[in-house]
Amino acid sequence: MSIQTFKIAIPQAVLDDLQERLARTRWPDEVEGAGWDYGTNLAYLKELVDYWRNEYDWRAHEAKLNSFAQFRTEIDGLGIHFIHERGKGPNPIPLLLTHGWPDSFYRFHKIIPLLTDPASHGGDPADAFDVIVPSLPGFGFSDRPRKSGMTKAQTAELWASLMKSVLGYNQYMAAGGDFGSGITQTLALAHPEAVAGIHVTDLGFYNLHTDQQELTPAEKQYLGAQQGWFFREGAYGMIQGTKPQTLAYGLNDSPVGLAGWIVEKFRAWSDCDGNVEHSFSKDELLTNIMIYWVTQTINSSFAYYRDMNTPALQPGQHIEVPAAFARFPRDIPGVNPPRELAERHLRIQHWTQMPRGGHFAALEEPELLAEDLRASFRPFREA
Repeated sequence: MSIQTFKIAIPQAVLDDLQERLARTRWPDEVEGAGWDYGTNLAYLKELVDYWRNEYDWRAHEAKLNSFAQFRTEIDGLGIHFIHERGKGPNPIPLLLTHGWPDSFYRFHKIIPLLTDPASHGGDPADAFDVIVPSLPGFGFSDRPRKSGMTKAQTAELWASLMKSVLGYNQYMAAGGDFGSGITQTLALAHPEAVAGIHVTDLGFYNLHTDQQELTPAEKQYLGAQQGWFFREGAYGMIQGTKPQTLAYGLNDSPVGLAGWIVEKFRAWSDCDGNVEHSFSKDELLTNIMIYWVTQTINSSFAYYRDMNTPALQPGQHIEVPAAFARFPRDIPGVNPPRELAERHLRIQHWTQMPRGGHFAALEEPELLAEDLRASFRPFREA
């Protein structure tokens, strides 16, 4: 399979069009004292959009992203974009990182240097990784699937081909969060001969199938919290999983609509105490939004939600690959999963309760996550 080097180069006409759309925004009203209770706060979004129009510099962030070694390849007729940064150390081991929604490969931009060149960040060069970060099909600079039904299992097979057939890695580590967690687990289940170890920051909502009578009180509490979270916060997933096309017309046409849809999730799912900029800068929020906007991939990014009701694991299945789990306290659904629940389908070798952080751990707490990845996979270097 051929590999082509890749650089992001968004036409200026796309950026000019964005500026015109931002300037023509028709703002909705808002009830007095709404805050964030009804969704994205009007005053904050106006502040963010003003910054977007007058101060944000896409070209500067484009150049930063282009400092990473980026490539594209074709697997099973689908173009896949990926970062492949070589480690700087005596024996780097390959690590595949998978993002989720509503983020992108940008989720990992802070953590990649910490993993590839630990010595430059106060670490041990012996902990270096070769880091591979693909964009999910339908996200960013990967192709959009031409047909419906792109599942986590299909994506795991794409990743298996990327790692072995394209990059030549016979064995590697894999990690991820959000959809990346489910895809990582599915990959380990399907290819235990290639995946030496995995690391996840959440269990996945549809992996946890067992008889309620067999559950411990802590497990029941956690699953109950999941159900409560979906009742309060899950409407977005139901829309994206049932009528995504209807939603996409507005989000693909209006940059402010797209920003409002995404920013609310970054605030709600992070450890920000209600102020989204405690966890993310305006530039970080907007760069992630821009990746959706300039590629027009918000609609195609919804595809995995149509597969949400299909479990990655069937009842009784167990992933035998050694697994590490890092729980960030403000990750959804807001209640820490008990270890015994994870051990129903994972062979847990390393368990970490983090002191802070939320759903977007690689963006929020890159140093904590990087150190946990090093610690989790260090035994494989010593074997």
